[in-house]
Amino acid sequence: MEYKSAVFDDGERTIHYKTMGDSTRPLILCLHGFPEYWGAWRDLMPLLAERYRVVAPDQRGFGRSFKPQGVSAYQTRNLVGDIAALADHLSADKPFVLFGHDWGSAVAYAFSFWMPQRLKALVVANGVHPYAFQKAIIDDPLQRAASQYMTVLRGSDAAERMSKDNYARTLNMIAGFSATGWMDEEARAGYLEAWSTPGAMEAMLNWYRASPVVVPPVDQPAAELEGKVPVFAVDPKVMTVKMPHLVIWGNQDEALRPVCLEGIEQFAADLTIKQVDGSGHWILHEQPQVVASTLIEWLSARGMDT
Repeated sequence: MEYKSAVFDDGERTIHYKTMGDSTRPLILCLHGFPEYWGAWRDLMPLLAERYRVVAPDQRGFGRSFKPQGVSAYQTRNLVGDIAALADHLSADKPFVLFGHDWGSAVAYAFSFWMPQRLKALVVANGVHPYAFQKAIIDDPLQRAASQYMTVLRGSDAAERMSKDNYARTLNMIAGFSATGWMDEEARAGYLEAWSTPGAMEAMLNWYRASPVVVPPVDQPAAELEGKVPVFAVDPKVMTVKMPHLVIWGNQDEALRPVCLEGIEQFAADLTIKQVDGSGHWILHEQPQVVASTLIEWLSARGMDT
């Protein structure tokens, strides 16, 4: 099977995506994170495409998709709107499986909160529920320290810093989150091409700038943050996952520590967590066979493979 390129353009947005698998099969829509592009799913797509139609878009600001200017263009409502429009184009009449990794998980969670009727299931790999993540950053010193990079990426000079010396800092950031033995020359070239698209790095960083997640300095007392954390002001009922939910988690993740999973069960009645030893944040690249087999078995057990 081959990766097939396509473009969705509704006059408001232009989204490039790759697809694999028979178009008559159930849809799995896959959302990458930072600093990736559709290639985050390159190793996984062939393993799922025998049973499913797998679609992996370049999200807004990334790769070959459109890159609107301004931080507000990257607010959650706009990111979810893109996926809703693409999903209606791909599977207007049938619910589908939404699978997110890293920042793609943030979009996937928000989509599941706002449009639960569109989903069969929500799947997340090393991504975080917004409330659990924010609570971990506030309460857990190690997670707060691990999240300080977000403040750096929100800086006005971040695009220049992350692009300098042929994207050396961006490559180093990837290596800092977990093992990168998977990044051969072909994979590296794909990332460099995606990052080099005009306006891409600034647009990618706008995801961080538009996010309501608060990352306080490591030494700021939690008591000083009372009433200043937007996520905590949201009714928890709004952040409930109403469909079956699978979380696949590489335990060696240096960016998102296991504490990020604490309390997630209160937001998902039908929750399965599969923890994977020997893998970190880039689990889609590190252990695609494990991810694929876990997902296929879980969907099959729930009758979601047809």
